[in-house]
Amino acid sequence: MNASLASFRANRREHGASITVAALSSGFGVLLLQVTGMLATYINHQRLAQHDTTQAALTILAVVFLVISIYVGSIVTTNTFATVIAGRRKSIALMRLVGATSQSLRASVAGEGFVVGIIGALVGAVAGLVVSLAALAILVGTRFLPEFAYPLVNPYIFAPIVVVVLTTWAASWVGARRVLLVTPLEAVGSAGESSVRETRSRPVRNTVAIFMFVIGIGIVGLGLVLGQNSVFGLPVAFVGGLGSFVGLTLGAHLFMPSILRLVGGLFGGSAPAKLAAQNSLRYPERSTRTTIGLVIGVALVTTLTVASQTFAALIQSAQAGSPQLFPGATAILAIILPTFGGLIGFSIIIAAVGVVNNLSLSVVQRSKELGLLRALGFSTQQVRSMILIESAQMTITASVFGLLLGLFYGWAGAQSLLGSVSRRFSGVGFVPLAVPWLFIIVTLVVAVLFATVASIAPIQRAVRLSPVAALAVE
Repeated sequence: MNASLASFRANRREHGASITVAALSSGFGVLLLQVTGMLATYINHQRLAQHDTTQAALTILAVVFLVISIYVGSIVTTNTFATVIAGRRKSIALMRLVGATSQSLRASVAGEGFVVGIIGALVGAVAGLVVSLAALAILVGTRFLPEFAYPLVNPYIFAPIVVVVLTTWAASWVGARRVLLVTPLEAVGSAGESSVRETRSRPVRNTVAIFMFVIGIGIVGLGLVLGQNSVFGLPVAFVGGLGSFVGLTLGAHLFMPSILRLVGGLFGGSAPAKLAAQNSLRYPERSTRTTIGLVIGVALVTTLTVASQTFAALIQSAQAGSPQLFPGATAILAIILPTFGGLIGFSIIIAAVGVVNNLSLSVVQRSKELGLLRALGFSTQQVRSMILIESAQMTITASVFGLLLGLFYGWAGAQSLLGSVSRRFSGVGFVPLAVPWLFIIVTLVVAVLFATVASIAPIQRAVRLSPVAALAVE
C-alpha cells in the first residue's frame, strides 16, 4: 500500500480526471439511492401507484441507472489509465531494463487506481449526500414536493462507495495491461502506439467482441419477446443491451478510426485538416478510446430520452381512450422523468471529463511531433486548427453514433418494459418509437460547442510548446 501511495503521489497530476470520474460515479450512486427513496415515499403517501407496473418500473430503473453509472465510470477510467500507460511507455521500458518485472509494474499502476478509487468515492459520496438533502429541502420548501417524512439517509448508500472503489481498481488493472506488452528493448528504441493493422490483428479480442455483440443483440430480442407479457422483460433486454454494448466497445478499434477519418475529411483539404483526419489512423487506439467514452454518454442520455418519451406517449394514448386508467400517472411522470433525466446527465459529464483528459494527455505525449511541425513551418494558428478539428471529428462522430445507438436501445427498453402494458390496454403489443427531434438537434449543437470547449486546454498547452524544447523531449 505504501508503494501505491508513493506511486500515486509521484503521478498525481495524471489522475485528476480519474478522481473526478470516481467522484461523479459515487456521487451519482448515492444521489440515485437517495432520490429513489424519496420518490418511493412520495408515491406511497400519495397512493399514486395503484398498478404494480409503476412500482416495478421504478425499482428496475433505479437498478439500471446505478449499473449504468458504474459502467460508464469503469469504461472512462479504463481508457484514461490506458492512455496514461501509453505515455509512460518509455519510462516503463527503462524500469524493465534495470530489472523490474511487468507484473510488479502493473500491480503498482493498479495500486494507484485503488487509491484513486478511495479518494474519488469518498468525495463523491459526501457531495451526493449533501446535494440530495439540499435538493429535498428546496423542493419541499417551494412546494414542488409535499411535506412528508422523507428518509434523510438511505441505509444502502455505502454500496456505491464500495462498488466504485472496486471497479476503479479493476478498471486500472485492465487499463494497465499494456505494461505486460512493454519490453526492455523499447528503452533504447522507439516506443509508439500500435498501428491500425496491429490493432485489428487481435483474433481473440475481435472474436470475443463480435460474439458478445451478436449474443447481446439476441438477448435483447428475447427481452422484447418477454416484454409482451411482463414488465420484467426489461432486465433481460438490459443484460443483452449491456452485453452488446460491451462487445461494441471491445471491437470499436475495428471501425472507429476509419469513421473518424471519414468525418475528418469533411473539414476540407487544408494541411491541419488532413493531419487531423490522418491522426485517427496514426493513433487508432488513442482516438478510439477518446471517442467511445463520449459515444457511451450520448447513447445513454438518448436512450433515456427515447424511453421516457415513448413511455409518456403510451400513457397519454391509453388515458385518451380511458381516462380512469393509470390514475396519477401524469403526476408521477412530471416528477420521475425530469429527476431521472437530470441524474442520467451525470453519465455524459463523466464521458466529457474523459474526452478532455485524453485530449490533454495526447498533446503531452505528442510534444515531439508538435515541435517538429512547428520547426517545419506550422504556425500556432495551424496547430490550433489541427487540434480543434481532431476534437470536432471525435465529438461529432461520437454524437451521431451515440444518437443512433440510443434510438435503438431506448425503443428496445420501452418495448420490453411496456409491451405488456400496451397489449393489455390496446390489444397491440408493439410500442411505437417516439423520436425526440428537439433533443437530437440540441445534442448536435451542444456537440459542436463541446468540441470547441474541450479543445481549449489542449490548444493552450500545445501553443505554449517551444519547438526547440519540444524536439528535445524524450
